Amino acid sequence: MFTGIVESMGQITDLKSEGRNKIITISSQLTPELKVDQSISHNGVCLTVERIELQNNQYQITAIEETLKKTTLDDWVVGDHVNLERSVTLEQRLDGHLVQGHVDGTTVCTDIKDRDGSMFFTFRLSEEHQHLVIPQGSVTLDGISLTIAELSLVEFSVAIIPYTFEHTNAQTWQTGKAVNVEFDVFGKYLERYRELYKSKVSV
Repeated sequence: MFTGIVESMGQITDLKSEGRNKIITISSQLTPELKVDQSISHNGVCLTVERIELQNNQYQITAIEETLKKTTLDDWVVGDHVNLERSVTLEQRLDGHLVQGHVDGTTVCTDIKDRDGSMFFTFRLSEEHQHLVIPQGSVTLDGISLTIAELSLVEFSVAIIPYTFEHTNAQTWQTGKAVNVEFDVFGKYLERYRELYKSKVSV
């Protein structure tokens, strides 16, 4: 479980294919604090640390075929920067919102505006996900916990303050770029309950 508060940015230093999977090496200042089997959010995707190279300040993860299909990971190239967050502990304050690291898919940026210093990003909203968002609700984009500022049937917008913009890969977002999206888990539980209730009523 994560909070959507990015701790650091890592940089991809190596990519290798192994069957239908992809082996990814990342350089990060967090590396000395990591351990094998630890769960780390990479642009919102929960992946397991498999190998640590302290001498190079690098660690290795594997993305399986299903993850590559559902996220932006298959588009990553050497040199890309990714948002990193270690899993939350019970001693931490929940400054963002509850994030599972289970990405629902990708969404494309359709518009960017600078509004008095804060960056205002607009993204597509697919019909299958329209019921999972509300005005001022939470959404996770590339692992960043954000609040929905504006909402329509086909789009939603978020505002990013200068600090977040400077310390995450939001600074690389452009119109037409796809990012990983995870919708609020509470909305998904409510939708599941509604589906089951409807099926029982109709029996």
